[in-house]
Amino acid sequence: MNRSIRIDARQFGPWALVTGASSGIGREFARHLAESGINLVLAARRADLLDKLGKELADRHDIQYRPAPIDLTDRDAPADLADATADLDIGLLVSNAGDMLLGEFLTHDHDALLRELQLNATAHLSLTRHFAPRLLQRARGGILLVSSMAGLQGVPYAANYSAAKAYVLVLGEAVHRELAPHGVHVTVLVPGATRTPMTARFDVDSTPMGRLLMPADACAREGLAALSANRATRISGRTNRATITLTTRAVRTRMFGAMNKSMASRAEQHTAPA
Repeated sequence: MNRSIRIDARQFGPWALVTGASSGIGREFARHLAESGINLVLAARRADLLDKLGKELADRHDIQYRPAPIDLTDRDAPADLADATADLDIGLLVSNAGDMLLGEFLTHDHDALLRELQLNATAHLSLTRHFAPRLLQRARGGILLVSSMAGLQGVPYAANYSAAKAYVLVLGEAVHRELAPHGVHVTVLVPGATRTPMTARFDVDSTPMGRLLMPADACAREGLAALSANRATRISGRTNRATITLTTRAVRTRMFGAMNKSMASRAEQHTAPA
């Protein structure tokens, strides 16, 4: 049975916005926040999954929810999401949505790379810039940004993704220092390989990294605990923290790049015409 973590609804409620809420780490964020009595705006692309999750959490925890079906690869999506929540007292932004283009940088067309950058960096910037002034006025609340261990160094075969995640990490570290004196918590969660639909899509289980896949629930719990403590950053998982401590950037670039190259090669074989 999944463990729970309670966070202070007075500090982070009455409403939280969670992006990428329909699956993976985002779904687990939503579940823990509902258990803490915080109402939810659930944002992701598929309205049916958001409604299913929202109804389940509302029935179980007596909270309110609002689905916000939206595609954050669209440059106008953050503004639309801001409009959709204008009437709510949002005490917590969990900017979690993200995805990765796997393969050689030059195999992806320019528009696809821009959409990936929009989702993994620009959307986090836009949502943080919109909600931070509202939190400052309240003198409480929080922002939880989700980066990645890929953002701690360049990662071949996920070059654009790792660059975008580095931006989120640095943005959050800096904004943490600026908002802390005003009672607003800002934390960047830095997950390693986590059991999510994205890692399933890339068949990570068949790689050496598969043995290290962290449950999405445990990753979300670490992020929320770090947010409650107002830690600037948190790398999820002891093994991941040890990896960062014991290896250099150059070693990690080679190691992660080799694993990505292998995954990309298998994906190409699976999609090649017979």
